[in-house]
Amino acid sequence: MNSLAEENYLKALFNLATENGDVNVTELSKRLGIKMPTVTSMMKKFAEKKLVHYESYKPLRLTEKGKREAGLVIRKHRLTEMFLVEKMNFAWEEVHDIAEQIEHIQSPLFFEKMDELLGHPKVDPHGSPIPDRNGKIVWKTYDKLSDCQEGDAVTLAAVINTSPEFLKYLNSRKISLGIRIKIRAVEPFDKSMVVSYGKSGSETLSNLVCERLLVEREES
Repeated sequence: MNSLAEENYLKALFNLATENGDVNVTELSKRLGIKMPTVTSMMKKFAEKKLVHYESYKPLRLTEKGKREAGLVIRKHRLTEMFLVEKMNFAWEEVHDIAEQIEHIQSPLFFEKMDELLGHPKVDPHGSPIPDRNGKIVWKTYDKLSDCQEGDAVTLAAVINTSPEFLKYLNSRKISLGIRIKIRAVEPFDKSMVVSYGKSGSETLSNLVCERLLVEREES
Protein backbone atom coordinates (compact mmCIF):
# COMPACT_ATOMS: atom_id res chain seq x y z
CA MET A 1 0.00 0.00 0.00
CA ASN A 2 1.41 3.38 -0.99
CA SER A 3 1.18 6.52 1.12
CA LEU A 4 -0.66 9.67 0.02
CA ALA A 5 2.66 11.29 -0.91
CA GLU A 6 3.77 8.23 -2.89
CA GLU A 7 0.48 8.17 -4.79
CA ASN A 8 0.98 11.81 -5.75
CA TYR A 9 4.49 11.04 -7.02
CA LEU A 10 3.23 8.07 -9.03
CA LYS A 11 0.46 10.07 -10.64
CA ALA A 12 2.79 12.97 -11.47
CA LEU A 13 5.36 10.60 -13.00
CA PHE A 14 2.71 8.93 -15.12
CA ASN A 15 1.18 12.20 -16.33
CA LEU A 16 4.56 13.75 -17.16
CA ALA A 17 5.59 10.64 -19.10
CA THR A 18 2.31 10.77 -21.03
CA GLU A 19 2.79 14.46 -21.86
CA ASN A 20 6.54 14.60 -22.51
CA GLY A 21 7.93 11.09 -22.94
CA ASP A 22 11.08 11.34 -20.85
CA VAL A 23 10.82 12.61 -17.26
CA ASN A 24 13.65 13.93 -15.11
CA VAL A 25 13.91 14.86 -11.44
CA THR A 26 13.81 18.59 -12.22
CA GLU A 27 10.48 18.31 -14.06
CA LEU A 28 9.01 16.12 -11.35
CA SER A 29 10.16 18.61 -8.70
CA LYS A 30 8.46 21.48 -10.56
CA ARG A 31 5.23 19.55 -11.12
CA LEU A 32 4.91 18.62 -7.45
CA GLY A 33 6.35 21.84 -5.98
CA ILE A 34 8.80 19.80 -3.92
CA LYS A 35 12.54 20.45 -3.56
CA MET A 36 14.83 18.33 -5.73
CA PRO A 37 16.73 16.56 -2.89
CA THR A 38 13.39 15.35 -1.49
CA VAL A 39 12.30 14.14 -4.92
CA THR A 40 15.62 12.35 -5.45
CA SER A 41 15.26 10.62 -2.09
CA MET A 42 11.76 9.44 -3.01
CA MET A 43 12.97 8.13 -6.40
CA LYS A 44 15.63 6.06 -4.64
CA LYS A 45 12.89 4.67 -2.38
CA PHE A 46 10.74 3.94 -5.46
CA ALA A 47 13.67 2.13 -7.08
CA GLU A 48 13.98 -0.09 -3.99
CA LYS A 49 10.24 -0.84 -4.22
CA LYS A 50 10.66 -1.68 -7.95
CA LEU A 51 8.32 1.16 -8.96
CA VAL A 52 10.79 3.16 -11.04
CA HIS A 53 14.03 2.74 -12.97
CA TYR A 54 16.34 5.31 -11.40
CA GLU A 55 19.89 6.21 -12.42
CA SER A 56 21.63 9.53 -11.76
CA TYR A 57 21.40 11.95 -14.70
CA LYS A 58 19.16 9.61 -16.69
CA PRO A 59 15.40 9.90 -17.37
CA LEU A 60 13.05 8.39 -14.82
CA ARG A 61 10.99 5.46 -16.08
CA LEU A 62 8.14 3.74 -14.31
CA THR A 63 8.46 -0.04 -14.15
CA GLU A 64 5.49 -2.18 -15.16
CA LYS A 65 4.65 -2.38 -11.45
CA GLY A 66 4.96 1.42 -11.21
CA LYS A 67 2.69 1.94 -14.21
CA ARG A 68 0.08 -0.35 -12.65
CA GLU A 69 0.24 1.45 -9.29
CA ALA A 70 0.01 4.86 -11.01
CA GLY A 71 -2.89 3.65 -13.16
CA LEU A 72 -4.82 2.59 -10.07
CA VAL A 73 -4.44 6.07 -8.52
CA ILE A 74 -5.60 7.67 -11.78
CA ARG A 75 -8.53 5.22 -11.89
CA LYS A 76 -9.67 6.36 -8.44
CA HIS A 77 -9.35 10.02 -9.44
CA ARG A 78 -11.23 9.73 -12.73
CA LEU A 79 -13.96 7.49 -11.35
CA THR A 80 -14.50 10.04 -8.58
CA GLU A 81 -14.73 12.90 -11.08
CA MET A 82 -17.33 10.94 -13.06
CA PHE A 83 -19.31 10.13 -9.91
CA LEU A 84 -19.34 13.79 -8.85
CA VAL A 85 -20.66 14.86 -12.26
CA GLU A 86 -23.08 12.01 -12.96
CA LYS A 87 -24.49 11.33 -9.49
CA MET A 88 -23.99 14.59 -7.58
CA ASN A 89 -24.52 17.12 -10.39
CA PHE A 90 -21.19 18.88 -10.03
CA ALA A 91 -20.01 20.78 -13.10
CA TRP A 92 -16.97 19.42 -14.94
CA GLU A 93 -14.84 22.38 -13.83
CA GLU A 94 -15.62 21.74 -10.13
CA VAL A 95 -14.50 18.16 -9.64
CA HIS A 96 -10.70 18.03 -9.84
CA ASP A 97 -9.81 19.34 -6.37
CA ILE A 98 -12.43 17.15 -4.69
CA ALA A 99 -11.21 14.07 -6.56
CA GLU A 100 -7.64 14.89 -5.50
CA GLN A 101 -8.75 14.30 -1.91
CA ILE A 102 -10.97 11.26 -2.44
CA GLU A 103 -8.44 9.41 -4.65
CA HIS A 104 -6.34 8.58 -1.59
CA ILE A 105 -9.01 6.47 0.11
CA GLN A 106 -7.45 3.01 0.57
CA SER A 107 -10.51 0.89 -0.11
CA PRO A 108 -10.71 -0.92 -3.47
CA LEU A 109 -14.29 -1.95 -2.64
CA PHE A 110 -15.31 1.72 -2.31
CA PHE A 111 -14.20 2.45 -5.87
CA GLU A 112 -15.59 -0.80 -7.27
CA LYS A 113 -19.01 0.19 -5.89
CA MET A 114 -18.58 3.62 -7.45
CA ASP A 115 -17.69 2.01 -10.81
CA GLU A 116 -20.75 -0.26 -10.54
CA LEU A 117 -23.12 2.61 -9.76
CA LEU A 118 -21.81 4.50 -12.78
CA GLY A 119 -22.27 1.55 -15.12
CA HIS A 120 -18.53 0.99 -15.65
CA PRO A 121 -17.67 4.15 -17.64
CA LYS A 122 -14.66 4.12 -19.98
CA VAL A 123 -13.89 7.84 -19.75
CA ASP A 124 -14.10 10.63 -17.17
CA PRO A 125 -16.10 13.88 -17.57
CA HIS A 126 -13.27 15.41 -19.63
CA GLY A 127 -13.00 12.45 -22.01
CA SER A 128 -9.82 10.99 -20.47
CA PRO A 129 -9.72 7.16 -20.31
CA ILE A 130 -10.41 5.51 -16.96
CA PRO A 131 -7.88 2.73 -16.22
CA ASP A 132 -9.34 -0.71 -15.55
CA ARG A 133 -9.15 -2.45 -12.16
CA ASN A 134 -5.64 -3.66 -13.03
CA GLY A 135 -4.44 -0.12 -13.67
CA LYS A 136 -4.27 -0.57 -17.45
CA ILE A 137 -5.27 2.34 -19.67
CA VAL A 138 -6.69 1.81 -23.14
CA TRP A 139 -5.80 4.89 -25.19
CA LYS A 140 -8.02 5.97 -28.04
CA THR A 141 -6.59 7.97 -30.92
CA TYR A 142 -8.20 11.35 -31.49
CA ASP A 143 -7.38 14.33 -33.70
CA LYS A 144 -6.94 17.85 -32.44
CA LEU A 145 -9.61 20.16 -33.82
CA SER A 146 -6.74 22.39 -34.98
CA ASP A 147 -5.58 19.61 -37.36
CA CYS A 148 -8.94 19.41 -39.12
CA GLN A 149 -9.85 21.06 -42.41
CA GLU A 150 -12.62 23.26 -43.75
CA GLY A 151 -15.67 21.12 -44.47
CA ASP A 152 -14.87 18.46 -41.86
CA ALA A 153 -17.59 17.34 -39.45
CA VAL A 154 -16.34 16.05 -36.09
CA THR A 155 -17.56 15.10 -32.63
CA LEU A 156 -15.90 16.52 -29.51
CA ALA A 157 -14.51 13.55 -27.57
CA ALA A 158 -12.11 15.00 -24.98
CA VAL A 159 -10.31 18.11 -23.81
CA ILE A 160 -6.56 18.30 -23.28
CA ASN A 161 -6.58 21.15 -20.79
CA THR A 162 -8.89 20.68 -17.79
CA SER A 163 -8.17 23.89 -15.90
CA PRO A 164 -11.31 25.47 -14.41
CA GLU A 165 -10.64 28.62 -16.46
CA PHE A 166 -10.64 26.73 -19.76
CA LEU A 167 -13.67 24.61 -18.86
CA LYS A 168 -15.59 27.74 -17.82
CA TYR A 169 -14.67 29.28 -21.17
CA LEU A 170 -16.10 26.23 -22.95
CA ASN A 171 -19.24 26.50 -20.81
CA SER A 172 -19.64 30.13 -21.87
CA ARG A 173 -19.48 29.02 -25.51
CA LYS A 174 -21.87 26.10 -24.85
CA ILE A 175 -19.18 23.60 -25.87
CA SER A 176 -19.39 20.18 -24.21
CA LEU A 177 -18.39 16.59 -24.94
CA GLY A 178 -20.45 14.87 -27.60
CA ILE A 179 -21.35 17.96 -29.60
CA ARG A 180 -21.04 17.80 -33.39
CA ILE A 181 -18.85 20.53 -34.84
CA LYS A 182 -18.86 21.57 -38.48
CA ILE A 183 -15.79 23.49 -39.68
CA ARG A 184 -16.89 26.32 -41.93
CA ALA A 185 -13.56 28.05 -42.51
CA VAL A 186 -9.94 28.13 -41.33
CA GLU A 187 -8.18 31.51 -41.15
CA PRO A 188 -4.78 31.14 -42.94
CA PHE A 189 -3.10 33.86 -40.84
CA ASP A 190 -3.67 32.61 -37.29
CA LYS A 191 -5.38 29.23 -37.88
CA SER A 192 -8.50 30.32 -36.00
CA MET A 193 -11.61 28.45 -37.09
CA VAL A 194 -15.13 29.45 -37.94
CA VAL A 195 -17.34 26.60 -36.76
CA SER A 196 -20.97 25.81 -36.11
CA TYR A 197 -22.38 23.46 -33.48
CA GLY A 198 -25.52 22.87 -31.48
CA LYS A 199 -28.09 25.60 -31.94
CA SER A 200 -25.49 28.33 -32.43
CA GLY A 201 -24.77 30.05 -35.69
CA SER A 202 -21.18 30.54 -36.75
CA GLU A 203 -18.62 30.90 -33.94
CA THR A 204 -14.92 31.72 -34.16
CA LEU A 205 -12.52 29.67 -32.05
CA SER A 206 -8.87 30.64 -31.62
CA ASN A 207 -6.08 28.23 -32.51
CA LEU A 208 -5.24 28.03 -28.77
CA VAL A 209 -8.72 26.66 -28.09
CA CYS A 210 -8.73 24.34 -31.12
CA GLU A 211 -5.38 22.86 -30.00
CA ARG A 212 -7.01 21.76 -26.74
CA LEU A 213 -10.07 20.02 -28.20
CA LEU A 214 -9.80 16.36 -29.22
CA VAL A 215 -12.29 15.18 -31.80
CA GLU A 216 -13.43 12.13 -33.74
CA ARG A 217 -13.90 12.66 -37.45
CA GLU A 218 -17.08 11.45 -39.08
CA GLU A 219 -16.71 8.72 -41.65
CA SER A 220 -17.03 10.16 -45.15
